[in-house]
Amino acid sequence: MTDQTGVITAFTEISSKLRRFVSRIVSPDDVEDIVQETFIKSYEADLKQNIEYTHSYMLKTAKHLALNHIAKWDNKYKESLDEQQQVEHHMRSMALEDEVTSKERFLFFCRVTNELSPQVKKCFILKKVYGLSQKEIAAKMELSESTVEKHIAKGLLHVHRAMKSHDVQPQAYSPTTEFTAKEVNK
Repeated sequence: MTDQTGVITAFTEISSKLRRFVSRIVSPDDVEDIVQETFIKSYEADLKQNIEYTHSYMLKTAKHLALNHIAKWDNKYKESLDEQQQVEHHMRSMALEDEVTSKERFLFFCRVTNELSPQVKKCFILKKVYGLSQKEIAAKMELSESTVEKHIAKGLLHVHRAMKSHDVQPQAYSPTTEFTAKEVNK
């Protein structure tokens, strides 16, 4: 068994040099860990065999530990980057699917709305697409507010039934406002 005081003395003499050396390879937060691990590895190696050139051995050990640390970090970072790219791709795919679904729903809404009589369709579109009030629609179309209200209700009921029979979400076709059951039943 060898005398480990040589490793301890050598480490004390070279520790500041090891810190500077390692700091050129790893981040400042990791320097102390690498230096301490260098001491432990050198001490364990000296227990098994006498290290003739302790300073060189410690510098080489520190270099290898620092490079291994960087390699592990690179692999970890690369894996997390790959995962992030997969998530971003999935999100883009979902956004595209949502956009396509939304366009399909809107086209369906347009087809169903087109089935309405001209006056009902105009009242309904002015209310649901352009967001005009019943009073504004009545003035624009020269109708009574009561007639406008009935036309909008007919439009809502027709569109609601068509959407429901085709399993289409009602809120998807109401661009500016959502209707309620109360509006449908008017």
